[in-house]
Amino acid sequence: MRQLTAAAALILFGLMSPFAVFGQDEEDNAWPKEITVPKGKVVIYQPQSETLDGNTLDARAAVSVEETGSDGPVFGVVWFSTRLETDRAERTATLADITVTRTRFPAGDKEKEEKLKTLLETEMPKWDLVISMDRLLASLDLREQQIALASQISTDPPVIVFRAEPTVLITLDGDARLIPEGDDLMRVVNTPFTLLLDSKSKNYYLNADAKSWYTATDISGEWSVANSVPQHVAALAPEPEEIDPEELAAEQDEDFESGPQPKIIVATEPTELISSTSAPEYTPIAETELLFMSNTESDVFLHLSNQQHYVLLAGRWYTTNSLDGPWRYVAGEDLPEDFAKIPEDNEMGTVLFAVPGTALAEEAVLDAQIPQTAAIERSKASLDVEYDGDPEFEAIDETSMTYAVNSPTPVVHSETKYYAVDDAVWFVASSPTGPWVIATEVPDAIYTIPATSPIYHITYVHIYDATPEVVYVGYLPGYTGTYVYNTTIVYGTGYYYPGWYGTRYYPRYSTWGFHVRYNPWGGWSFGLSYSTGPFTFYVGRGGWYRGGWWGPSRYRGYRHGYRRGYRHGARAGYRAGYRAGQSNANKRNMYNNQRNQSRSTPQSQARNTAQPTASNTRQNNVFADQSGNVHRRNDQGGWEQRSQSGWEGSQPSSQPSSRPSSQPSSQPSSRPSTQPSTQPSSRPSTQPSSQPSSRPSSQPSSQPSYGNNASRNQQLNNSYNQRQQGSQRTNGCMRSRSSGGARRRR
Repeated sequence: MRQLTAAAALILFGLMSPFAVFGQDEEDNAWPKEITVPKGKVVIYQPQSETLDGNTLDARAAVSVEETGSDGPVFGVVWFSTRLETDRAERTATLADITVTRTRFPAGDKEKEEKLKTLLETEMPKWDLVISMDRLLASLDLREQQIALASQISTDPPVIVFRAEPTVLITLDGDARLIPEGDDLMRVVNTPFTLLLDSKSKNYYLNADAKSWYTATDISGEWSVANSVPQHVAALAPEPEEIDPEELAAEQDEDFESGPQPKIIVATEPTELISSTSAPEYTPIAETELLFMSNTESDVFLHLSNQQHYVLLAGRWYTTNSLDGPWRYVAGEDLPEDFAKIPEDNEMGTVLFAVPGTALAEEAVLDAQIPQTAAIERSKASLDVEYDGDPEFEAIDETSMTYAVNSPTPVVHSETKYYAVDDAVWFVASSPTGPWVIATEVPDAIYTIPATSPIYHITYVHIYDATPEVVYVGYLPGYTGTYVYNTTIVYGTGYYYPGWYGTRYYPRYSTWGFHVRYNPWGGWSFGLSYSTGPFTFYVGRGGWYRGGWWGPSRYRGYRHGYRRGYRHGARAGYRAGYRAGQSNANKRNMYNNQRNQSRSTPQSQARNTAQPTASNTRQNNVFADQSGNVHRRNDQGGWEQRSQSGWEGSQPSSQPSSRPSSQPSSQPSSRPSTQPSTQPSSRPSTQPSSQPSSRPSSQPSSQPSYGNNASRNQQLNNSYNQRQQGSQRTNGCMRSRSSGGARRRR
């Protein structure tokens, strides 16, 4: 049923890739870059990140400057500060508004060194350097991050239900809340499913597909497929959602076999369902004592030595000696060592993001610290806040602020002002009803809102800068539910936030009930626990908002939440996984939605910049150490240092390996990250202020030892391995994107 491994997919689809398409992407992302300047040519090698604070990156890079009429290039190091403009869907970052903070060239001609420094200080701010996130963030060292723990995140287990038959979980936000829906019908409003009550017959109806319904006399009782439904019930089936052409093509390429009709479970408290198609079937994972349940959509394992079951839910591990429970939380650090031995290309390799010390876990944490950014035009930014009646405010625990409880828009009252977040953009007003204008700053106190608050997620939305025309904004993945907990990521805070009930219903942030799972290509996916049945079960097109929105971040209803569920992209190999993930990332970028598109402007339009091109004649093997010396890795794995006389010396590398391991690794990962401290400032740093600066002193040694300096060689080896990791991830993603396609069921 799951035949294609990620490694095989990479090889197969690499052979199938259209060379011209991949070649262009590869050129756009290749390093080093070169650009013609008025007095010659500058080559800049791949930057090596030092610190990341909000959307401001400090980095260093090796450069060579060849002036017109000179005898040859002069190598040096440039330190710079830059504003990141990110596109998480494309996994690229533009280094914009570059400010050169320091340069260093070999000691010698001071006048020439000053000329070169002036040249870089003048020309580099005119450049836009585009780099893949995987390449850029491979050099952010996780061990130096000292990421503040999200100590307030809850790991208490939800109700965990196991069924050894196809079953679908229908989640309600508390007891059923009914509102009139035409003659003789009531709608259950506090669920994302279409759930109706016929007040005459006293029958409940649950929509399963365009023409299919379940029925029951008790909402918590036995449900069965209805042979027919009243006409006024059938008329309320949700309208089919428009299908993206690429997604439709992927569906038509898929050999889909429908399974049996599922049972229905209705839950009115935080619940997760594990559903197998029959009695549990287990498959061993080679060279471990782990078995995984192969006939379920959930991540369930059995460890042979201790006979414990483990399940991964929303990034949290729970364990039990019986599938019927009780379940208890187990920290990732306390998992059996066999979990870290799961190969990345195994069909269960996606769980490695939740296994501390693995490359995927480190990548996921780094990924969670990179903001999605945008430039919002001040003249086009507007907001109308809806309230259910007059505005009502309640205190935010542990703060002196209050928030609006009867609005779907987060509104905070702090001192004399009101602050609101709309699709990751801050607004400010003197009254809770407006008029609202785009904010250029917000109080530091807002970033002290605790995780127990239903508006905690707004603490991940930031304002980075403002001009008379635009405001530069961004949000970290915490805004859409991704939090760093210890050394891995989780989805949701784990707390239950009851929705608002008045004349209207407004749902709150929900961690449980939607089979939330993660894959390294596209982040979190939402679906149901059984995905091969004959029905669709539109999630998010029922009671909540009627328009199909649900959850704190307004994720669109998961159209294939039932029929194809999560595994459509999660266990289909690298190519299908990345493609599905990229599609999700595009749709979930708040700044790509219709509302923000009308008020945002391409960030590059605010600048008149040059675009360096990839150098096809130079290897990406030149590095800058922290003292400002330039080194080159030769073909024998040794290191040569650039001096006034050229490249000198050779020291064999003690760590030639370039492929990241799926085993726990001390090497940092290659993707971005998102956890501010529990009490960040208005522009919280993703690195604690206590972290020592990695920028060199103003007086580096002019000729440090390179032949026997083990510490320096280790630093260079680390930089080399990090660059290789980032390159492999980038190239793998590009191959996946150029191939296209989707998983084929067998």
